[in-house]
Amino acid sequence: MTKQRSETVSLTPLQQQIEDNRTEYDQVQRQLKEVDLLIQQTSTEVDRLSQRNAQATNRIKQTELHFDTVPRSEIQEGYNALLDAQKRLIMMRGQLEKLQSDQQNYQRYATLIQRCLEITGGATPSGSAEPAGEVAGQPPIVRIIEAQEQERQRLVRQLHDGPAQSLTNLILQAEICERLFDSDSTRARSELASLKNAVTSTFQKVRDFMFDLRPMMLDDLGLIPTLKRYVGNFSEKSGIATTLSITGNEQRAEPYREVATFRVIQELLTNARLHSHATRIQVTFDINNDMIRASVEDNGSGFDPKEVFAATGQRKTIGLPTQRERLEMLGGKLIVDSSAGRGTKATVEMPVTDIARA
Repeated sequence: MTKQRSETVSLTPLQQQIEDNRTEYDQVQRQLKEVDLLIQQTSTEVDRLSQRNAQATNRIKQTELHFDTVPRSEIQEGYNALLDAQKRLIMMRGQLEKLQSDQQNYQRYATLIQRCLEITGGATPSGSAEPAGEVAGQPPIVRIIEAQEQERQRLVRQLHDGPAQSLTNLILQAEICERLFDSDSTRARSELASLKNAVTSTFQKVRDFMFDLRPMMLDDLGLIPTLKRYVGNFSEKSGIATTLSITGNEQRAEPYREVATFRVIQELLTNARLHSHATRIQVTFDINNDMIRASVEDNGSGFDPKEVFAATGQRKTIGLPTQRERLEMLGGKLIVDSSAGRGTKATVEMPVTDIARA
C-alpha cells in the first residue's frame, strides 16, 4: 500500500498580512462607495428641507401681516410646519456632516493600507479607486478617529443643551398659545410675540452652532472671508479684543488645506478664550503662491508647550497635538512659543498645494 502525503502550502506572516491588507482595502473601498451614495441622497434631502423651511418661514411672515383675519387653526398649522421643518433640517445637516467626516476617515484609512501594501510589496487591488488625501509617513490614525468620536460626543451634548432644549421650549410656548386662543386672545397675541422672538433667537443659535461646526462659506468663498467673519464673531461673543491682519494674495488653496488651516486657527482661538485669560489676541494671515502662514498671539497667562505635546498619547480630544499631526500629514507644521506669564504665540505654516511640498 502506498502512503500518500498531502502537503499544505502555508503563507508566511508577511504574505498573510499582505492578503489581509488587500481584503481590508477592498472592504474600505466598498464602504466608501456606500458613504458616497448616502452623501448624495442626504444632500438632496437637505436641499429639499431647505426649500420647505423657506416656504414655512414665508408663510409665517404672511400670517403676521394678516394676523387679525387668519383663522387660529391656520396660524397653529403654520408654526407647527415651521418648527417641524427646522427640526428636520437640523437633523439632516448633522447627518450630512457625520457622513462627510466618515468619508474622510475611510479615505485616510484606505491611503494608509495602500502605503502598507506598497512598502510590503503587495499591489493595490486592481480596479480600486485611488484613495484621496495625503499621508506623510504613518499617521496615528486610530487615535485621530478616537479623538473625532470624542468630538462628536461633545457636539451632541452641545446640541442637547443648546438648540434641542430651545426647540423644546418653543413647542411648550406654542402649546400655551394654542390653549389661550379661545380664552384670552390678548394674552395669546403676547405669547405669539414672545414665541416669535424665541424662534429668532433659537435660529440664530443654530446658525452660530452650524458655522462653528462647518462654515459653509468656507467651501463657497474660501478661507479668507471665512476667517474675517469668524474672528469678528469671536471678538464680539468672547469679549476679547481680537484683530485680524491679512497680507499676501487673496487666493484659494486646495479645499482640504483651507479646512486644516481654519481648524487649527479655530482651536488656537478657543484655547485662548478658555485657558489663557487674555484680553487681546492678534491673528495674522499670509498666503502666496507657495505657502500659507498664520499666527495667533495673545497676552494671556501662557503655558508649557512641552507638557501639552508630551501628553499626546493620553489625549482623546482634538486639541493642539492632533491639529499639529494633521498639519504634518499635509506637509505643514505648528510651532508654539509660550511660557507661564508671558502669553502665547502659535505659528502655522503649510504648502498651498501638493506641488509645493515636492
